[in-house]
This record gives sequence, structure tokens and C-alpha cells, in this order.
Amino acid sequence: MRFKKLLGLVGLGLSLVFIVSGCSKASSGKRTVTFATVGTTRPFSYQNKQGKLTGFDVELAREIFKGSKDYRLKIQQIEGDNIYSGLDSAKFDFVGNNLSYTKERGKKYLYSYPTAATPSVLVVPKDSAIKSFDDIGGHTSPVVQGTTGASQLEDFNKKHPDNPAKLKYSEENITQMLTGLNDGKYDFKIFDAPSVNSIIKSQGLTNLKTIDLKSSEKPYIYYLFTSDNKDLQAFVNKRIKALQKGGTLDRLNKKFLGGDYAPSSKDLVVPNKSK
Repeated sequence: MRFKKLLGLVGLGLSLVFIVSGCSKASSGKRTVTFATVGTTRPFSYQNKQGKLTGFDVELAREIFKGSKDYRLKIQQIEGDNIYSGLDSAKFDFVGNNLSYTKERGKKYLYSYPTAATPSVLVVPKDSAIKSFDDIGGHTSPVVQGTTGASQLEDFNKKHPDNPAKLKYSEENITQMLTGLNDGKYDFKIFDAPSVNSIIKSQGLTNLKTIDLKSSEKPYIYYLFTSDNKDLQAFVNKRIKALQKGGTLDRLNKKFLGGDYAPSSKDLVVPNKSK
């Protein structure tokens, strides 16, 4: 009897070991992280002809998480107005949608290393009298309130009160704005070169041309994370560094953005390092 009881206790102990071991294995599975993007901002985030979400920010995210032992990527398409409110409420872990750095965002969110440079260009009709940024006074441009583009032109108007640019505050997306510019609704638009070149080509806006704007700064774009996702930020930055070194970052820049916009290794710096 004692021997049978001993065998029973041993069997129970082994069962508990297997149960605990199984639970440990289950609990050590991959963490699902949600990446949110708008899906309507070609070439950064859009749906292809098959209805699949693609674009620079999307495909780079897929490359970052490819083969990860710790994370599983979930991509969620959202409305543009929900990007920051969704981060604030932790509905998703990080976002990417041609997003630049601002001091205000830097106080609230974690930033990745830069993924691409997006220099601005001045877009005008081919027969426009506007030849440079200095010529925009008295001419009409659509802007979205609160954006860096709107702030740039508002600053111009403060410096040129006698001949300010005429700002038309709008809720149109950039494709609609450039279409309106092509049709004579507006006089000029300042926006990033990759987006402009992609939209002009895809929409057949043959009446438009671009003028390069001189700048000593490189306006980079980034992924943004909720403030409690420092481990995820570190993982993403490590992968961006590896993809930059291996050439994948440059390949995706050329494929989707149409140029050599990839940052160099020395440019791989978090803009709000103190965060």
C-alpha cells in the first residue's frame, strides 16, 4: 500500500511539473503588437489593386517584425483623426503614416530612429508666375490647420504682412488638394516630395510641376510609440539599424518613395532622446 501511495505521489508530482511546464511555454509566446496607419496616404500607406494594405511605412513595419521571436505584428487601418487619440488611449502600440517630429509630440510619445527623409517641394501649375518660395505672397494655397505646412505659411505671413499668402483652411487630403491645384482651384502647395511625385504620377496631374526648396535640415519621418513601450521602441530601433546596414531600408525608400531618401547610419538618432 505504501509503495502504491508513493507511486501515486510521484505520478501527481510529475503531472504538476508537466502542467507548470506547459503553462510556462504558453505564457512565453509572442506578444502581439498593433501597428496603426491610415491607409490613404500614398506612397506611405495605401491599398493596392488587390485591396491589400501596403506602402513604405507598412512594408518597413513588416520587415522589422519578420522572423521576430518575441513579437507578432498586427496591422490596423484607422481614420487619420484617430492616430494620436488612439495612442493616448493605448488602442494600439505604435503608428506610422509619414509622421514627422514636433516638440509637442516629443513630449508625449516615444520616437523611433528616422526611416526616411521627406524634403518639401513647392508645387505649382506649369504656367505659374511663382518661381520660388519668395513669390508666394498674394497667392492661394490649401492648408490643414495645425499641420507643419500650415505653420510654415502662417510664419511667412507674419513676416510679410503687406503681401501675405492667402490660406484656404481645408479638410481635403493631399490628393484632393493637388487635384484642385491642377484644375486651377489653388495657386500653390508645399508638401513632401515623395508624396507629391507619387500622386502626380498616379493621378495623371500633368499640369503640375515641382520646385525644390532649399533647406539645411533633413525633415525625417518616424514611427511613434506609446510612452510605456520602451522595450518595443528599442526592438524597432535595433531592427531599423540592421535594415539600414543591410540595404533593405534603402531598397524600400527607392521602391516606394522614388529616391535616395534613406538616412545614413550617423543619422539614426531618436529626436527626443531625453524622453
